[in-house]
Amino acid sequence: MLKTLTFTLMHFCIAFGVAYALTGSVATGGLVAVIEPLCNALGFYVHERIWQRLDRARGEPAAPSRHGWQHRHA
Repeated sequence: MLKTLTFTLMHFCIAFGVAYALTGSVATGGLVAVIEPLCNALGFYVHERIWQRLDRARGEPAAPSRHGWQHRHA
């Protein structure tokens, strides 16, 4: 969990730094630092859904559950 939090903090800082460097505005840097990761999260979700549909259309087996601790018992 700590790794996820530090990565998220790094992502926000990079987004803020790039936007601030380009605009010189703290407000714009702050907005970009918040909005850009949200857009990336949405983009990732849509991207994954598209690939799941393509895999199903090609008849490929579904990817294993993202939760390794969940097992199906016969």
